[in-house]
Amino acid sequence: MAKIRVIFENGDPERVIEFDPADAPLQHDGQPGSILDVLLGNRVHLEHACGGNCACTTCHVIVKSGFNNLSESSEQEEDLLDKAPGLTPTSRLACQAVIEDPASEIVVVIPRYTINQISEGGAKPEP
Repeated sequence: MAKIRVIFENGDPERVIEFDPADAPLQHDGQPGSILDVLLGNRVHLEHACGGNCACTTCHVIVKSGFNNLSESSEQEEDLLDKAPGLTPTSRLACQAVIEDPASEIVVVIPRYTINQISEGGAKPEP
């Protein structure tokens, strides 16, 4: 069984999720078996304004351990991450970071701040 330990910068209690990657997809948002898919499938909220389609940075997470057990990031993901607040060398978009090792343990930090101008009452996208 794979394991994700989720640490919230906003002070919410830490969560530990054990899951079988073979059960993916657990939800319909993000890549099957991604951090976002697993979190949503286990009732852990993570903002994802674009529906997990690699079109925003609201599902930005910081991977504290297990980074090498995730799929490689695409150029599109890297370009979006450049806009994420609090970017680190181990930042990933949870919708794209697929857990590849079924026996891995991943530790992620969900940053306190994300940019979601639509849900936060900011500018609306142009039609």
